[in-house]
Amino acid sequence: MLRADPAAERFGASREVRGAAAVANTFSKRAQAAQPTLVNAFAGLVWAPGGRPRLVFGFTIAHRKIVEIDLIADPDQISRLELTVRGD
Repeated sequence: MLRADPAAERFGASREVRGAAAVANTFSKRAQAAQPTLVNAFAGLVWAPGGRPRLVFGFTIAHRKIVEIDLIADPDQISRLELTVRGD
C-alpha cells in the first residue's frame, strides 16, 4: 500500500496504490535520487534536492517487509519530522 498526501500528488504521485507489483511499478526509475534516512527513528527515504527535503518516504515494516509507504511532500508536515539522512 502506498499513500500520498495532496502535496505529493502535485509531484505526480497517485493518492493510493495497492499491491506489491503496482507499488514497485510506481517507483520504477522514479525514486533513484532519494537517500536512505531515518524518519522519526524509523526507516525511510528522502528526496532533498539542494539539501532541502521535498519528499519523504515513510515505511511501515511488518515481518521484515515494507507493507506501507507514506509519501509526504507537505512542507509544514516535513518540518515536523525528525530526519536523519544516512551519513549525518
